[in-house]
Amino acid sequence: MMSFVAEFNSLPLDSLFQRCLSTTTDMAREILGKSHLSLNNFASLISPAASQLLEPLCRRSQALTRQRFGQVIRLFAPLYLSNECINNCKYCGFSRDNPILRVTLNPEEVLREARALKEQGFRHILLVSGEHPKFASNGYMADCVRALHEEIPSISLEIGPMETEDYRPIVEAGADGLVVYQETYNRNVYAEMHTSGTKRNFDWRLETPERAYAAGFRRLGIGALNGLADWRKEALCVAAHADFLLRTCWKAQLTISLPRLRPSAGEFEPLTQMSDRELVQLICAFRLMFPDVGLVLSTREPPKLRDGLIPLGITLISAGSHTEPGGYTGAGKEKIHHTERGRIVDLAANASEWEPIDRRATNATGQFDIADDRTPQEVADLIRRLGYEPVWKDWDAALMTGTCNPQVNDKRA
Repeated sequence: MMSFVAEFNSLPLDSLFQRCLSTTTDMAREILGKSHLSLNNFASLISPAASQLLEPLCRRSQALTRQRFGQVIRLFAPLYLSNECINNCKYCGFSRDNPILRVTLNPEEVLREARALKEQGFRHILLVSGEHPKFASNGYMADCVRALHEEIPSISLEIGPMETEDYRPIVEAGADGLVVYQETYNRNVYAEMHTSGTKRNFDWRLETPERAYAAGFRRLGIGALNGLADWRKEALCVAAHADFLLRTCWKAQLTISLPRLRPSAGEFEPLTQMSDRELVQLICAFRLMFPDVGLVLSTREPPKLRDGLIPLGITLISAGSHTEPGGYTGAGKEKIHHTERGRIVDLAANASEWEPIDRRATNATGQFDIADDRTPQEVADLIRRLGYEPVWKDWDAALMTGTCNPQVNDKRA
């Protein structure tokens, strides 16, 4: 099977982008009536000209989403395991050289966090971690998944890329989904943003969904971090990537995330801008291009905008999110330590003790600032007012195996 790297290297991105820029309003209106779209059609739907057709684009996207997904919006919560990281990513709060408060939760502390989320209704959790072999290795991920799996039936991961064989124990422990943002599909910008660490390997990261699929993950998530490169070019690459995965990893479900950069430690300023109107256009274009693909919206976006975006094509949203380890219960506070430039690498190599820190600082640093701080119940109530049903769990595993766990078959699932 051809890797997406090979297909990506031959992607006619320049011609697709020119198609986008040369699209007229009449061309875009004609494409709105099509039932099956090509990558060229998608390029036209994200064009400046198509932005003049936002109202009919939204109507078509909303109707298609309801046809394929019904009146359902799935809810999930991120659970951060660790903010330790060996990578230097200019835009990320966890970047190695940022002088932040860091901690890694042990499996018991992870379970404590998960139980707090379960009490709020969640049955679908995304485990997130920085990339550091000292703190997240030797079966750590599998141990965390195993600790949660009996109580949390749907577990996904957003962690550093691994080999297929390293993913298998995590799948066997109970994880069923893997999310990996390429961050940016622009090779030059990618190299500029990732100055050190294993994340510098663009191709290795690009092939991650394929390795995850081979390991047995039944859900795959991709996306680009809007704010690093031209959003239209990024969208074309994400669309090409999604099309490849739908053809080659066809047994897995696919989701596409549309995150925009948020403030974080390091105070990185976005290199490019994407307006709210352009985000609406992109969501609708993805829905028309991929009628059966899940579209994910996080708490990076403010409440009023999220409320307006939900009916337009979104199928999965986070709520009540914390982006720091221990954010839901304070787990791991006694282990918090401070890092200075380069210090974390020295410790990973040969040190056993961390320097004392100011104990007045009691919370580990988050990856980024959230914009929607409403409680999960407030978000669920809003979903109902919009005429949708909030669903707290992914039932697909039970449907695929023909079994159902009565312990989680409650009215909130």
